[in-house]
Amino acid sequence: MKIMIVEDERTIADSVAETLGKWGFQTVLTEDFDQVLAQFVKEQPQLILLDINLPSYDGFYWCRQIRELSKVPIMFLSSRTTPMDIVMAMNMGGDDFIQKPFYTEVLLAKMNALLRRTYSYAELGQDVLEHDGVVLNLRDGHMLCGGQQAELTKNEFHILRLLMQHQGSILTRDKIMRSLWKDESFVDDNTLTVNITRLRKKLAELGKESFIVTRKGEGYVIP
Repeated sequence: MKIMIVEDERTIADSVAETLGKWGFQTVLTEDFDQVLAQFVKEQPQLILLDINLPSYDGFYWCRQIRELSKVPIMFLSSRTTPMDIVMAMNMGGDDFIQKPFYTEVLLAKMNALLRRTYSYAELGQDVLEHDGVVLNLRDGHMLCGGQQAELTKNEFHILRLLMQHQGSILTRDKIMRSLWKDESFVDDNTLTVNITRLRKKLAELGKESFIVTRKGEGYVIP
C-alpha cells in the first residue's frame, strides 16, 4: 500500500516514512506544497497523512481539493487540537485525526483500522486518470485542467478514458467504436467523428489543443 505524507516538518515526515517502511508500506513525501493535488493524482496513494499547518494553503484546503476527485482515506496529523480544528478536519472530508506528538504504535493502529474499513469490501483502484495536466474523474465523468472543469457526454467520456488508459498507443477507429458498443453506445463512423471533434474542442478550451493526435490512416493517440 502506498501512503502519501503531506508534512512540512521534515524530521517528522522522515521519521514517519522510516517507520512505515519497516512495516511494509510504500511512502511518498510531499516536497512542493503548492502541488499537493497534482502529486496525489500522479501517485494514487491508498491513504494520505495530512498536516493542517502547511505553506501556502493549509491542510483543510488540500483535503477539500482531494475530495473533489477521490474518496481516498485522509488522516490529519496536527498539533492543533481545539474542538473546532477537529470538527473542521472532519467537515472538510477527513476520516481521522491524530494529535502531535504521537506514538508511532498509535499511528499505525489508526492507519490499519482506517485501511481495513476503507478497503475490506472494496477493490483498490484509481478514481482518476491524469496525463500532461489533464485529469479525468472516473466517478463523475468531469475533465479538469489548470483549475478549470469541463463536463463530458457519455461518449466523450468513454473515448477520452480509452485513449488515456492506452496513452502512447494508437487506437484505431474500429477499436474505439467497438469499445463504445460494449457500453451500449451504438455509434457509427460519422458519430465517432462528431464526438472526437467535440472532445477536442473542450480540450482546446482548457488549453490542450493537441492533447489527442490523429495518425492518418491509423487512428488516434495521446502521445
